[in-house]
Amino acid sequence: MIHLQNLSKTYTLNGKHKVVADNITATFPTGVAVALLGRNGAGKSSLLRMISGAMLPSSGKVLSTGTISWPVGFAGSFNGDLTGEQNCRFVARIYGVDTDELLHFVEDFAELGDHFRLPIRTYSSGMRSRLAFGLSMAVPFDTYLVDEVSAVGDAAFRAKSNRVFNERMAKAGAIVVAHGMGLLRETCHMGAVLERGRLTFYADIEEAIAAHMENMRQGQAQQA
Repeated sequence: MIHLQNLSKTYTLNGKHKVVADNITATFPTGVAVALLGRNGAGKSSLLRMISGAMLPSSGKVLSTGTISWPVGFAGSFNGDLTGEQNCRFVARIYGVDTDELLHFVEDFAELGDHFRLPIRTYSSGMRSRLAFGLSMAVPFDTYLVDEVSAVGDAAFRAKSNRVFNERMAKAGAIVVAHGMGLLRETCHMGAVLERGRLTFYADIEEAIAAHMENMRQGQAQQA
């Protein structure tokens, strides 16, 4: 269970304020995959980062009864001077998982070959993404935070990623951000729509998608 208690986040730039979370109080239930929907710039990625602990809210709290992943596939925290293997060893020690098992899984999954033992700064963006996703799947969590998992790698790698992710979902929950409604329908049972800093829960994923599409339609009408 993840509980957001009076969670607020405001960005300020050049005297202008943008509210992405406006005193949100909501609960993501245990063991359920929830789609997080919202228009571009609504603050979905910011909300995931606050839930993961990577970003502090302006006010309020994130409470949890289980373990929460970092945003799946996020490669921004790698140390560029360390090798892929060394970065994985560091994460294994932090989370207290078997180092050899984690290294074996990630090396096999990411398909980096000799690059696994070269510095991260030599990697392409695709290689970093494959390493990041493999590392995300190698550590067991109660809730996975997913930001566009389907965008990782080529078609074959995406298929493998989705298969492994679905295996993890059999034993865990998730909060999933994706632009593809097909992926959300396949993965999630519930939905939450973030609009103008407010978060609205829907017990049925189809109701959440319908509400999101209506927000999109209204936004396009206002711009016309």
